Amino acid sequence: MEHMNHRPLRIAILVAACLIIGRYVATAQSTSDVAIVVHPDVPVDNLSLAELRKIFMGDRQFWSSNLRVTLLVRAPVARERDVVLKTIYQMTEAQFRQYWIGKVFRAEAASGPKIVYSNDMATELVAGIPGSIAFVDASQVPKNVKVLKANGILPGEQGYPLH
Repeated sequence: MEHMNHRPLRIAILVAACLIIGRYVATAQSTSDVAIVVHPDVPVDNLSLAELRKIFMGDRQFWSSNLRVTLLVRAPVARERDVVLKTIYQMTEAQFRQYWIGKVFRAEAASGPKIVYSNDMATELVAGIPGSIAFVDASQVPKNVKVLKANGILPGEQGYPLH
């Protein structure tokens, strides 16, 4: 029997496997909740979406008389940023950028949010900066930060609004 070339079949199987695995990974990533995390000294355990919006919009700049809010926001293209832009800010990326340029220009804020480049960077900074708040993948929250309830619900619970 003559030798058959199985290379096209192998390539097709490999491509199909990659597509299936890629779809599984994308589905797994898209179902994870986004946790709102704060420094442990923040005197709040629960915020409504409206209160979260005031904080992330820079309209509420203090937790208490002596504790300033420090906003830490994921860099563009992070899935967590997309969730927060859609759910809390209710803005596109372009609207978000324009909003903060205008707010700083009008001296309504000293600066825009601090940009963080990973969930690990966000949680490390939240743990180290009193008054800080960030949003991270709920599956990657370390023990040294406090997770806030959103509308009275923790990440992973039914009805949690940030996913």
